[in-house]
Amino acid sequence: MKVLIVGYGSIGKRHDKVLSSFPNIESITLVTQQSIEKRTTYRTLQEVKNISQYDYFVIASQTNKHYEHLKYIDKLVKDKIILCEKPLFESKKELQIKNNVVYIGYVLRFHPLLQKLKDFIRNEKVIYANIQCGQYLPTWRPATDYRKSYSSKREEGGGVLLDLSHEIDYVQWLFGKIEEIKSYQGKVSDLEINSDDLTMLIGKTNKQVIINVSLDYISKTTRRKLTVDTLDNSYELDFIKNKLTKKSKNDIEEVCEVKNLERNFMFVQMHQAAFINEDNICTYKEGLKIMDTIDAIQGQNK
Repeated sequence: MKVLIVGYGSIGKRHDKVLSSFPNIESITLVTQQSIEKRTTYRTLQEVKNISQYDYFVIASQTNKHYEHLKYIDKLVKDKIILCEKPLFESKKELQIKNNVVYIGYVLRFHPLLQKLKDFIRNEKVIYANIQCGQYLPTWRPATDYRKSYSSKREEGGGVLLDLSHEIDYVQWLFGKIEEIKSYQGKVSDLEINSDDLTMLIGKTNKQVIINVSLDYISKTTRRKLTVDTLDNSYELDFIKNKLTKKSKNDIEEVCEVKNLERNFMFVQMHQAAFINEDNICTYKEGLKIMDTIDAIQGQNK
């Protein structure tokens, strides 16, 4: 299998490292302005020679380039697999995929405890879910000046809503599409950025689950937590501690933990799922529904 990775920032490098470990990967070619040892590189997608030779495409460019790169690849190749990094676009766009299978890189779906929670609540009536995710932006990428990262730049598809749209994805994956949205999105801190550093929303899904989501770049205490209340149980999933707690109305508690979760475990699982069209991976259709939700939030806060 031959792979073409478009974009070679931190996420492109991670995909390269993960895919390099797969025995069925024959070669990996990069589209990047950088010169990379032991890799064939092209400065632009248009310069790639014989693009149809590649079997698997990974779009890891900045968010505001996803649309043009996805459109270009789908036009030139057929019956290939394309993984586009999240979010699909920086704002809602119409793009019909005609020739290939496209997945979106919402890797958090492959967290073993989130999958465990999905199994737990499969036959339960979910009432309410609360989602909190926050980390101080300057600590995200310690080796990089946060002011120069795409996250800080609205025009490049940065901002906390787009950066942390993993939370929007898994909410809709678990509880149904968010409707009746009321939201706040803006910049409230002294960070030197022009993108949003705080997004909050409440809503109800089409499965009648009330949801409350808080995303931020401002929390000095890193947190990523999901709590779920059903008629019979309450669940708390702490993604930082890799701990899932289930507590029944009879005060019976069950704790599930994942010790030493390997850093790239979820990426390995996601790529494997893309190769075999496995159910858990985010489809292009689901990616568009996430963009619907993002568009509703952006529309309320112009």
